[in-house]
Amino acid sequence: MSTLLMRLAAPLQSWGGMVKFERRGTERVPTKSGVVGLIAAALGRRRNEKINDLSALRFGVRVDRDGILLRDYHTVKSRKSTYVTTRYYLSDAIFLVGLEGEDAFLDQIDYALQHPEFPLFLGRRSCPPEGRLSLGVREGRTLLEALREEPWLVHEWMRKKEDAEVRLPILMDVGNETAGGYVQRDLPLSFDQTHREYGFRRVCGSNFICISNPYGKPFVPKNTTEQDPLIELEEE
Repeated sequence: MSTLLMRLAAPLQSWGGMVKFERRGTERVPTKSGVVGLIAAALGRRRNEKINDLSALRFGVRVDRDGILLRDYHTVKSRKSTYVTTRYYLSDAIFLVGLEGEDAFLDQIDYALQHPEFPLFLGRRSCPPEGRLSLGVREGRTLLEALREEPWLVHEWMRKKEDAEVRLPILMDVGNETAGGYVQRDLPLSFDQTHREYGFRRVCGSNFICISNPYGKPFVPKNTTEQDPLIELEEE
């Protein structure tokens, strides 16, 4: 088994989230259904084609920069009325995505991401990716190993806005080295427009890595002496 790594970065991203009437939300990290759809488009698969082999890949995300949640308004006109929809996006977020599977299949996906059959988007058509998507296949590395070992993907000018010590969360499909987790319904079973279907998967969110950021802001503890009642008791 090996792991294919992808860098998902753009001015705007939007991943599935809750859809309720005129409100279109986004998850705070890329969904498995969104990434599988992106890869299916790169491979040139139509919506009515099977995606079982893609859904079977083990999926994980490392949050290198969580971005800012933005809200936008869209005016939609129909024959009878005009109404406003609310849509949410992630601004300036950066994610490291990993897919664990057989080497030959990962090599095929890697090539397709560099030579896509259809245009690729990060969740919505208004969100084209920034730069190269595929970072290549890490041969012989498990999903967790690859996500832990890959260098931090944030640009130097962005690192100056972060702390001197940065914690990067890792969310991934539950496997042999992980346990517990929570259930999330974003496992794509069919993208057919006449019968879209999604299943459940178990996600482990307890992993993370801590890295030193030489460009970051040093931590300055707040002086709470004047507001600490215990100090006043000790003085008495």
